[in-house]
Amino acid sequence: MTTLLKIKQWLQSLTGQIVIIMTFGVAAVQLIGSTIWLHQVEADTRENVREVSKHMAFRIAATVSYFSSLPQNYRHIVIDQLQDMGGTRFFVTLNREEILINPIPSSPLKDIVKDEVQSTLVKQLGISNAKIAFSSPDDLHVINNHTRLVDLPERWGHHSLLVKPLTPPIIVIQIPINDSDWLYLASLMPDPYFLEETSPLSQDRVFSLVVSVTTVLLLTLLILRRTTRPLAVLARAAERFGQGDFKPLREVGALEVRHTAHAFNDMQARIQRYLNDREKLFAAISHDLKTPITRLRLRAEMLDDDDSREAMIRDLEDLDMLVKGAIQSVKETDIHENRVEIDIMRFLHDIQKSTQHTPQTLVIQGTLKAPYTGKPLAIRRCLGNLIDNALYYGHKADVILEDSDSELCIRICDNGPGIPDAKIDRVFEPYTQLATARGSRPGSVGLGLSIARNIARAHGGEVTLRNREQGGLEVRLRLPRH
Repeated sequence: MTTLLKIKQWLQSLTGQIVIIMTFGVAAVQLIGSTIWLHQVEADTRENVREVSKHMAFRIAATVSYFSSLPQNYRHIVIDQLQDMGGTRFFVTLNREEILINPIPSSPLKDIVKDEVQSTLVKQLGISNAKIAFSSPDDLHVINNHTRLVDLPERWGHHSLLVKPLTPPIIVIQIPINDSDWLYLASLMPDPYFLEETSPLSQDRVFSLVVSVTTVLLLTLLILRRTTRPLAVLARAAERFGQGDFKPLREVGALEVRHTAHAFNDMQARIQRYLNDREKLFAAISHDLKTPITRLRLRAEMLDDDDSREAMIRDLEDLDMLVKGAIQSVKETDIHENRVEIDIMRFLHDIQKSTQHTPQTLVIQGTLKAPYTGKPLAIRRCLGNLIDNALYYGHKADVILEDSDSELCIRICDNGPGIPDAKIDRVFEPYTQLATARGSRPGSVGLGLSIARNIARAHGGEVTLRNREQGGLEVRLRLPRH
């Protein structure tokens, strides 16, 4: 399953998509080019076969005319002399019957040869009843239907019709020259390979196609690796920066990539300056507000009216709590610490012991496949805030860990009153507390969920809420593993 996921991710990457496009593109170009080339070759071959067939047909017509013009008594004498001399370009016999030829499969080129010979015999000699066929030399019958070419003495026809070890087709023309005699001519085409059919997917073409595609893909991969590596580094740097790790990016690669890296470094610097200025501002506000709050508290203590004094003191305490909450929110969101491997199970067991309840109050289920890499203090505060809320409103909480290679999901389920669906998103806003039958939570200013979600997002994760069907609330903390 992991291998399939990696293949799917690679196919969705820029490199994978370009490689696929290049593969199909090169293959399509090769196939189209080969088809056009083969079509041209076939056209040239047909024209060449037609020209050669014409010359051959004229020679056949001349031979037929010559033998037809001989007196009947001289025909066998001439044939015997030709056979004694080793034959001519044609194997010629005068037979008493039509020889039955076992034809080999037809083809467009063989049909061209037949048509040219047939049309030439008609035009030159007026012969339209010639029997024309192609035969294999191993199965060629001559003289009669019981004698094969291979059974004859070599001097009769082997020299002109057999090209060992090849077995090219032999064209056979039989023409009735009178009521009892058939003139029999057999001949090879000028080139033994002349009538071979070509295939668009021959072994050589397939090998050429594979070599071309492989070469293009290797060059494409080398170029893409050089091109996309800075983009991958940029993506990792953006992810690290989103998690609070500021580190300038090397400005290398193509011109556009260098410009992007430069702009990213400027953006990091501006955001980092903004965060530092914000932290300094809140620290300055906290310091500046402490002195007037303290003076106001002293003056309130000096009031004679007890009701007015207590009301003013309560207002000052609320104001002091709001200031401390704002400072706490900034500090706990912007935790300056390195990312290290964290044993979250140990964190959960420590929280379980610190709740001062029995193990049945906080139940931990599931295991971790491997330590999680993050900011330890931030993760501890995030888990602590979420579990404290669950224990306060539900009195009991179940913590369920679901770990995978890509994500760690921690589900915290309680048996409390839950949250109205319309207000689920609102509770993440700072200083938001929902009224319950138990009233407001002592010492809380409504920043726990906001801080927890900010910490999760700083790690590339998220905190979501969902009301359970059986009652209570389910909080999901999702932390990606990368």
